[in-house]
Amino acid sequence: MQSLSLWRCLSLIAQVAAVSLFTLMIHMAETLTYSLRLAGVRLRKLAVAMSLSGIVLLISRTSNMIQAPMTGKIIDGARLHPDFHLAGQMRFILAAATAGTLLAIMLFPSATRLSARLIAHMEQAGSIPRLLPYLLRRHTVRNIRYHLALPRLSMLAPIRKGGVPYRLVLLNMLVTAIYTIGVLAALLASTYAAAYSTSASQASGLINGMATIMLALLIDPKIGLLTDQVLRGDRPNGEMSRVFGVLMLSRLAGTVLAQLLLVPAALWIVGIVSVL
Repeated sequence: MQSLSLWRCLSLIAQVAAVSLFTLMIHMAETLTYSLRLAGVRLRKLAVAMSLSGIVLLISRTSNMIQAPMTGKIIDGARLHPDFHLAGQMRFILAAATAGTLLAIMLFPSATRLSARLIAHMEQAGSIPRLLPYLLRRHTVRNIRYHLALPRLSMLAPIRKGGVPYRLVLLNMLVTAIYTIGVLAALLASTYAAAYSTSASQASGLINGMATIMLALLIDPKIGLLTDQVLRGDRPNGEMSRVFGVLMLSRLAGTVLAQLLLVPAALWIVGIVSVL
């Protein structure tokens, strides 16, 4: 079996590390959008919060577009060197997704406070182009430290009270797992079926499409209903803190579940593209 040269080995490891870093940032940013939505509910300025949340998600999706060809380059290297343990490197990337989500959970108290300030500044500025210069001022950056808060175990107390539908928790976990493995499973499938490698590598939509449908039909409407009930006063404000706390934990569990689904999803893609 052909052995990897030291230079090629270091190059592939560096690529895996870069992709893992992108993955960590993407999942951290996506999880922290919950802090913007929670701040919007508390301030009764949900429309502004959702707008800012959309910007964060746009940046995250753009990073994902940059990440995809970098991951593809790892696949190309693995094809040239059969002794490169590709599935193991994929699992390392998935572990970075878990780390990013966990980091976001730890930063959530600070992010919620900063999100409230960001929403207030957005209202004053009136637009993103006017907001950016203010955010980059030296005194604005220095004042960030006054809004930082360390995570505490007491944060989990509201979550333990329950009140969040179990189906919502399980669906969010499953959707997160599917989104997390979408591109990776397709690229891994391309190495399992040489005859359909191009088709398999482009098949991430088969997986992500299911997650998108589940998110749009089953998860977002339920979160929207809970949010409206809080804004109308039918539920206490603390209810949304509990909801977003549980959703973050279910996202964390989803990234762990992705480890179990990676290879089965890749094999499923191989089966699908072979009959298309």
